[in-house]
Amino acid sequence: MTVLNLLFTDARREPIGATGNRHHPPNSPRGETGLGYAARRPRAVPLRGDPTLTDPASGQASTTPWLLLAGAAIGLGVAAFGLLERRGDASALPPEAAAVVGERTIRRIDYRRVLAGVEGDLRSPIDEAMRRRVLDRMIDEELLVQRALGLGLAGIDRRVRGELTSGLIDSIVSEVDAEEPSDGEVSRHYAENVDFFTRPGRLRVRAIFFSARRDGSDPRGNARERAEGALVQLRAGDPPSEVEARSGDPQVSPVPDTLLPASKVRDYLGPRILDHVADLASGTWSEPISSGSGIYLATPFEREAPVVPRLDEIEPLVRQDLKRRRGDDALREYLSALRAQTPVAVDESLFEATRDEP
Repeated sequence: MTVLNLLFTDARREPIGATGNRHHPPNSPRGETGLGYAARRPRAVPLRGDPTLTDPASGQASTTPWLLLAGAAIGLGVAAFGLLERRGDASALPPEAAAVVGERTIRRIDYRRVLAGVEGDLRSPIDEAMRRRVLDRMIDEELLVQRALGLGLAGIDRRVRGELTSGLIDSIVSEVDAEEPSDGEVSRHYAENVDFFTRPGRLRVRAIFFSARRDGSDPRGNARERAEGALVQLRAGDPPSEVEARSGDPQVSPVPDTLLPASKVRDYLGPRILDHVADLASGTWSEPISSGSGIYLATPFEREAPVVPRLDEIEPLVRQDLKRRRGDDALREYLSALRAQTPVAVDESLFEATRDEP
């Protein structure tokens, strides 16, 4: 949950009287705003794996009474120190800091960015109370992040690990993306990878299917016999639609009667049939091709040669691909450096069973 989520979740619980968008309810304590009232009555939510919190369901504390007394004494000492400390002295903060939470700094630039987001969501200017509330929620978020890291959630929670990994990858790639390639670099990238930018040729394929599910009971004969007979008729010049009606079977997903990339033809008919069709001349029917559920006859009726676009037609695409590959290279270099400076041990026995399998 982000700062904005925290802010507006509290705002939905109680009226936001300070902003003038809603009114205080009659029973609101001392007319406080929803955010202020919610902040004055925090709810303790026990976290799994946190040994310092109390289990409200059982009513049993996880610490002994003397430890609680010691904690109370430490808390009183800290509170007394806080009363003596000049907490409102902004000179104690670094110049770029809006607040300091433990060892972490909330930067002014981040605070202003969140403020701008809140103002945009509210669609009205925000007052001092709202600005202070935003900073308080950023402090709350930082406290929760530090606590989560202290509990080791970054090491055990897959979702948190994924977010951390994605954030680091984005930061690595963004540094490369910030540098715009020159026109010469784009031209060189196009020349070196012209096959990548070439649009593949397309095929218009016709296929007839002969199901093997009723072999032995179909009065027309089994699938192979019908396919071989149909091939003779097709090569003799009989119309494919008539041959299919006499000897073929319906297809679950027939290939469309239009020009398609080879990858799409593969999706409809499978790689084996595509391999046979790719080598045939236009209008030539293949030999019977076995599939998992029957037999196919196929032919390429029409072909379109591959198209090599000019650089000026796809220059934005080439530029984007160059930046993407630079980002990939930067990430590989970063990972190689991490592996070089971090000891990594692998149990090779994990792969021995795989090698012994036939």
